[in-house]
Amino acid sequence: MTSTSTPLPSRLPLLELFLLLTLATLWGSSYTLIKIAVGTIPPVTLMAVRTVLAGGVLYGLMRMSGQEFPRDPALWRKFGFQALMNSVLPFTLIAWAEQTVTAGVATIINSAAPILTFVLLWLLPGHEPATFRKLAGTLLGLAGIVVLIGPEAAQGFGEGIAAQAALVAATLCYAVAAIYGRNFKGVNAMLPAAGSMVCGAVVLVPASLLIDRPWTLTPSAASMGATLLLALFSTALAFVIYFRLLKTLGPVGTTSQAYLRVPIGVCAGALFLGEAISATALAGLVLVMAGVAAITTPARGRA
Repeated sequence: MTSTSTPLPSRLPLLELFLLLTLATLWGSSYTLIKIAVGTIPPVTLMAVRTVLAGGVLYGLMRMSGQEFPRDPALWRKFGFQALMNSVLPFTLIAWAEQTVTAGVATIINSAAPILTFVLLWLLPGHEPATFRKLAGTLLGLAGIVVLIGPEAAQGFGEGIAAQAALVAATLCYAVAAIYGRNFKGVNAMLPAAGSMVCGAVVLVPASLLIDRPWTLTPSAASMGATLLLALFSTALAFVIYFRLLKTLGPVGTTSQAYLRVPIGVCAGALFLGEAISATALAGLVLVMAGVAAITTPARGRA
């Protein structure tokens, strides 16, 4: 991990903006990597490998910085629930969905996580009242999801609508994980990151052995390469950059990567997979991004 001291002002903007763009690229391209990997690797096995490799890298970085895993059972139970909501369920649902939907659609739907997070927080008792801007952003974002799913829903509940519903469920899991993550205040950020990945691997590896029997699989070189890139770069490295930016840019500045991630993810699918960007997808993209911007941009007085 890097030092927590503040960099020189003359070096801060370029370095942090570069890291912000890198993070958006890593997370935006992850949907294309999943689409390639899931071609010959079943979803559960794919995500088992992802969590094992990423968890190993994060644990190694944690030990290099002089940290060790806690022995508190209560904290490990929290890691376990965070793993369920932040990796086991959403990772598997996204991989399953991308067997039938494009990487671009997966990117757009998952980008609505801040919108669903706001909705859940709004429903919790004692939370601050919603502003008109945030309510408008919520409606825009939800409209974007309806635009994406609506045309297929009108034709009946087929394979496409089931996959898109799985993406919405994965997005909801991310929203729950974001809210639950507040339980780790005062804990070094690397601990829940590495701990949740290890807990995710504990669940996904046995599931892979029982469901997919990975020793019978014959994955292609492209799938194996995409899996390696997904685990090492779009997961482990992305986490390291994310926690670095939380320290230097703060939560609001780090959240801005969501605006970059969506077009990067859509363009990656078009460039590397030849996915067509339909008018419906573009309309959904605009609505979802407008909703995310309205919800996550701070009020002018607090900017």
